[in-house]
Amino acid sequence: MLSLRPPYSHEERLDPMRVHLVNPSDNSFGTAVITPRWLFVLAAATPREAGDPILVDESLEPIAAETIQAGDVVGISVHTGNALRGYAVGKMARERGAWVVYGGIHATLFPDEALESGHGHAVVKGDGDIAWGKVVMDCLKGAPQRVYEGGRIEGSQFLAARWDLMDPAKYMWASVQTIRGCPKHCSFCSVWRTDGQKPRQRNFQSVIDEIVALRRLGFRFIALADDNFYPVTFTDLRLAREQGNTARLQELTTIRNERLQLMEELAKLPKDMVFFTQMTMEAGEDGAYLDAMRRANIKGALVGVEAVTPEGLKAVYKDWNYSGEALAVQLQTFKKHGVHVLGSFIFGLPTDRPATFDATVAMAMKAGVTFAQFVMMTPFPGTVDFGKWEKEQSTHPTLVGDVPITRYWMIPTEVRPKMFTPHPTMSSDEIRERTQKVWDQFYDWGAIWERSSCTPNLKSRIAFIFLSKLYRQMYAGTGISTDSARRKKSKAWARWTAHQCKKLFQAKPMPELQGPKWEIGLPGLAQAALAAGNGAEMVGPFAVIPDR
Repeated sequence: MLSLRPPYSHEERLDPMRVHLVNPSDNSFGTAVITPRWLFVLAAATPREAGDPILVDESLEPIAAETIQAGDVVGISVHTGNALRGYAVGKMARERGAWVVYGGIHATLFPDEALESGHGHAVVKGDGDIAWGKVVMDCLKGAPQRVYEGGRIEGSQFLAARWDLMDPAKYMWASVQTIRGCPKHCSFCSVWRTDGQKPRQRNFQSVIDEIVALRRLGFRFIALADDNFYPVTFTDLRLAREQGNTARLQELTTIRNERLQLMEELAKLPKDMVFFTQMTMEAGEDGAYLDAMRRANIKGALVGVEAVTPEGLKAVYKDWNYSGEALAVQLQTFKKHGVHVLGSFIFGLPTDRPATFDATVAMAMKAGVTFAQFVMMTPFPGTVDFGKWEKEQSTHPTLVGDVPITRYWMIPTEVRPKMFTPHPTMSSDEIRERTQKVWDQFYDWGAIWERSSCTPNLKSRIAFIFLSKLYRQMYAGTGISTDSARRKKSKAWARWTAHQCKKLFQAKPMPELQGPKWEIGLPGLAQAALAAGNGAEMVGPFAVIPDR
């Protein structure tokens, strides 16, 4: 059994204790598309007494064990997809005498698992907030608690990241968060349960300050890493009016106006900047909102289409979405207003049939979707789907080795099934093979070339083609395929493509760029420095892009 205390206390070490923040991954490509925001936000939250943390993003390169010394603090954020790798990193760190702390969506849902299987000393549940600074200080004293309740911080407390600790050459896109939470309740999504259904909106002034800092470093492509960039719909406003709920109407109007103010300020930034976000299909009804996005240079958005039939939408509690011809028209509306769509589709729903796959890719093509992702139905912890599945498996659980299938993330990746829940008419292999075929068809060279015509010049067109192929290799070639040779080839191709893409997305730094002068003091980059100094006032989310 591993000891609770590291073999050496902080006082016994000749060199200072160090904080390590680790983003675990089984796949390292040398270059990443988007910065793992939590890594740099918690860096800002690390107390001054601990010095600048060492940041390790394993999507770039694996962690080097020798960098961890006895008495160090190792913070690891895990979601379901990388939990097993995160636990391996934690075990290694603890064996080397470090304090091991887990956070993120998965650790929030399964704190005991992180403590036991991950050999953790402590777990932060919910947002890292004040808890992360407290964890580090408690480790310095040699007495961390087992569980820290982080809760959900308000938008005014969101912290700007420590981008000064990042190597800009390693990432194509930076990431900034403007809002957390989603008012929807999709059966396959855990966001509304972990981040809440009440939108928590960050002050737009703080967002702009952080984006200006990133453009100074040379980033002009920035992902607005939000749960739902369109938190207030026309339907929400109409219902509040019909119910005579003045307070609710005022609350929703304020949120919407703040969104519009943010976009008004984004529109004033250098015109070479490009933003991308994610939102629900309902935004297609709001032409004024989409026009504001276009003026703000928000060029695209991931939109959850999920299914192209009414039956499929009903199965995922998303029957407010469009289907059939109306779906194509709605998706085309985004493009008409200058917002390109990355459509997200799910395969393996109970209502799916072999014809669903061809119908889905045909719909994506017809609707003019610029990018698309086709994922196989996965019951993520914290979702309605997972709860139902876990209950069904409780009497006679399916085992893979000695691991229940409802704990699939604990199964080694080389033997882990690609589908976990049985389908009424198709086998898992059939669903996987048909899904792979859809990826291949949508990202065929000819189809990509045709879609690339949406770009303004040849350089942009080349970047579009490379990014399309990179996206397809990273998410389909290395994720869906069960053939080891194909996976190995896909990883090598993705690594090479990522290197080429990085050159196309690099921009000249603008160190002289000046941000707006706000009339009132707001929590922006200056407060990030304050938080790093006192270690307890402001801490960002101990989380990654949520499971969906």
